[in-house]
Amino acid sequence: MNTKNQPISGNDLARFSGPGTFMRLPAANDLKGLDVAVLGIPMDIGTSWRSGTRFGPKEVRSQSAMLRPYNLATGAAPFDSLQVADIGDLAINTFSLSESLRIISESYGAILNYDAMPLAIGGDHSMTLPILRAMAKRHGPMALVHVDAHADVNDHMFGERETHGSFLRRAFEEELVIPKKTYQVGLRGTGYGADDFTEAAGWGFQQFPAHELWGRSLASLGAEIRRDIGDAPVYITYDIDSLDPAFAPGTGTPEIGGLTTPQALELVRALKGLNIVGGDLVEVSPPYDLSGNTALTGANILFEMLCVLPGVAYR
Repeated sequence: MNTKNQPISGNDLARFSGPGTFMRLPAANDLKGLDVAVLGIPMDIGTSWRSGTRFGPKEVRSQSAMLRPYNLATGAAPFDSLQVADIGDLAINTFSLSESLRIISESYGAILNYDAMPLAIGGDHSMTLPILRAMAKRHGPMALVHVDAHADVNDHMFGERETHGSFLRRAFEEELVIPKKTYQVGLRGTGYGADDFTEAAGWGFQQFPAHELWGRSLASLGAEIRRDIGDAPVYITYDIDSLDPAFAPGTGTPEIGGLTTPQALELVRALKGLNIVGGDLVEVSPPYDLSGNTALTGANILFEMLCVLPGVAYR
């Protein structure tokens, strides 16, 4: 008999009711015995254009009620082999970005005292920097799969050095990531100059601009990334603005010409076999998509991440 936590079935309780947890999984205060801890980081004080990602975790959880526990395309049944629970939201300081980043780093330090792999729902992308700081203390420098319209390697924004557009430069400077095993997928848009992306490429980052990916499957790219990373610990950070606004309009810094949802699924599914130690889904801004489709897409991408974690069962 399977004693792992299971999402509440829509045949047992209508999907528009029940707990407001991710996929209507059990809520947990104690991380002991968990394989995966889903958490929310409801903040948008690190953004520079449209706010609203503070509502991201709640809306992604709400839309995730539609998801079922078995992946029909891949055969993955993550809840058959992994103990997963929703541990709620971090209590960030909504008036202070620097204080919030400190809270995130310290909270992750406490989470990582257990064996639970953290899977975060954002929140703006500035949250990934303190996550990487905490993760690197346990795992050392990590490989990074960064799916995003933006390189996020600004030196500063309005004089601030820790923001959603500068987190990866800080991570590089602090040696939290392995430069030659850092992959940026979906980069695009207008820029301030020709070196907006090239500087990071000079650090060793491997970049795959969106316009080079138009009309092609990303399964082979994902397989290439998987082979290059090997057995190194890897963190996945997925910015929803990597998708074209036609698929995900509810985000803070939209850019046209982005990835499609099938490409997103192909890429994540191709990462199966990696030593994934953590992940996040960021920049869902529900006020800019009242249909809920952006949050629904984000919830599905998180489920796909669950489906490629080490130890997942397949039927």
